[in-house]
Amino acid sequence: MYELDAALTGWINALAGNGFADRVMILASACGVPLLVIAVAAQWWIGTERVKTRHALVATGLAFLLGLAINQIILLVVDRIRPYDAGITRLLIERSGDPSFPSDHATAAFAIAAGFLLHGMAKRGLVFLAAALLISLSRVYIGTHYVGDVMGGALTGVAAALLVKGLYKPGTTVDRFITGIL
Repeated sequence: MYELDAALTGWINALAGNGFADRVMILASACGVPLLVIAVAAQWWIGTERVKTRHALVATGLAFLLGLAINQIILLVVDRIRPYDAGITRLLIERSGDPSFPSDHATAAFAIAAGFLLHGMAKRGLVFLAAALLISLSRVYIGTHYVGDVMGGALTGVAAALLVKGLYKPGTTVDRFITGIL
């Protein structure tokens, strides 16, 4: 399985070298998740179904945080070398000091997309899903992650969103308090 993961990773990273595409992918990698967070937060005050929207926003934020917390636990057990350290990719950005698996960027982006999709906000969810795919691809393209790393991150993000969906119910006292802020 490692051979396939390394081959796919190398193939995607080999596409690097085009100045414009390199800049787009570096920008997507560096700014993608912060822009998604801003896009989620900005929705607090818009729309006609504010209670439903705000519940989805809180659940999405919780999934985001839970996914990243799960990643920290995984990092205690899995210490995967970065593909650039293994000689598989050429790195387009600064080196990272933490292990490769799973990708925090993919986890965060997919937690957001899944949060919207699971809460019946399909149009917004699909836009966030497209962004999550771009961010995840960018992490492989720039040479910092294996394909398996972003797939693992996507799985963690979706699992976190499913867990939050099951535990954080609309209309509870806590939900009414949080969604009633501002």
